[in-house]
Amino acid sequence: MPHQHMPHHSRKTPAVEGPLTWESICALFDGCADFKTRDLTPDGWEKPLHICWLEGMVRNERLNDYVLRPLATCPMPKESLPSAHLLTGGVWDQTVERQEDLEKTANALVSGSCAIFLPDGVVTCSVETEEKRAVSEPGNETETKGAKDSFVESLRTNTSLLRRRLRTPHLKIERHIVGRQTLTPVELIWIDGIADPHLPRQVAEKLADIDEDALVTTGELEEYLTEPRQTVFPRVLFTERPDRVCQGLLEGRVALVADGIPMGCVLPGDVSQFLKAPQDRSYHWLAASALLVLRYLSLFVTLLLPGFYIAVATFHIELIPTQLAISIIASEQDVPFPTAMEVIGLLVSFEILQEAGLRLPKTIGQTVSIIGGLVVGQAAVDAKIVSPAVVIVVAVAGITGFTVPYQDFSNALRLWRLLLAVLASLAGVFGLTMGSAFLAAHLAGVSDFGVPYLWPFARWGRSELEADAILRQPIPEVKLRPAELNTGNRRRRW
Repeated sequence: MPHQHMPHHSRKTPAVEGPLTWESICALFDGCADFKTRDLTPDGWEKPLHICWLEGMVRNERLNDYVLRPLATCPMPKESLPSAHLLTGGVWDQTVERQEDLEKTANALVSGSCAIFLPDGVVTCSVETEEKRAVSEPGNETETKGAKDSFVESLRTNTSLLRRRLRTPHLKIERHIVGRQTLTPVELIWIDGIADPHLPRQVAEKLADIDEDALVTTGELEEYLTEPRQTVFPRVLFTERPDRVCQGLLEGRVALVADGIPMGCVLPGDVSQFLKAPQDRSYHWLAASALLVLRYLSLFVTLLLPGFYIAVATFHIELIPTQLAISIIASEQDVPFPTAMEVIGLLVSFEILQEAGLRLPKTIGQTVSIIGGLVVGQAAVDAKIVSPAVVIVVAVAGITGFTVPYQDFSNALRLWRLLLAVLASLAGVFGLTMGSAFLAAHLAGVSDFGVPYLWPFARWGRSELEADAILRQPIPEVKLRPAELNTGNRRRRW
């Protein structure tokens, strides 16, 4: 079907219309089983007050002790207005606000407040619940020598985890609301004086441009902050570790945390971020540098090995040593399929097996992986469907791909690995070279907020090279922050 042009659907302002009355708020939440009301007559009053809240969004103890108890037991002075009395201590609550319109009152109820309808106006009191998942160890980014806490679904808990590590008053937190229906709080975080002053404003503008019904997943946030159609590679670092977000903030980057998403978002992203593991700073700098070099080598192996094998086995057999060429030719004699079909078919089977293992429960998923890798693979070799050399090549490519610490980056490598294998099957080494050159040129042209994606390899006219740009250097010797981020204060150590 051809692409159908969709006209811009302007936001309805206000989203909820009508006068702010008790009847209108009851009509708005009509049919909501969690909408609760209570009539209460203070001492000396003739008419009762109307109180409403949403069950499950408020904490019952706070509602009873901080709102209902003082209203029922403490006399209200007749010489002052009821709303003024509540705003100046009539209820024992931290956040007491006067409301003027129906939309803001409804949003306050949904956010965990109760509304008190008085003769001279409406007052809301924040009595939201703090029920949340307890802070636990990271599930996907484990570390033996580092912190054991991770982000949860509670926004304020996540910002407190950052505040406990960065106790500076220069840590700024700016709130934005995203989603027409979800009204999800998203908070933009940076360190004033370190981050480029233009960077938080640029990110804030992109957040303001998000016009979406809902924000419930990381992808919905990432695809609005970047241009997802430019590349399949990730350009925003999502992590469940607060210490990794703090490292990004100290480098001069900005972070985003959203309510309901147990991850922090660090941007702008570059390729070096996705190849560094959280525990690299905990290891000795020589060991961490060796592991980082190993990841770079594994990246090229997982990306190029299947295509290179197809090219040399099909078009350039003279490039292989004689004994190895004889062994490969002998193993291919009884296989009815060409080498390219073997490799590509086995790559696709490997992806299917990996996807099946991820989607099933952990115990069953491990069993499926073992059965698929050992039993089915060995049976395919014995049945002369694939040659042993092809199994080894695909297995090595798959295992080296698992050394990449970031899953989204690994998924992009898997996609390009298959594409380069197809190009090699069509044009041999020439096709593989052209595909690799196109990938390098493609990534060299990608940037976010003025930072090239291939930094520090693509420097865009800069001549200096930071000590910690590629390898892990001794921490006392890393004096400067990355130049590409245009930080206000480049010195991190004196």
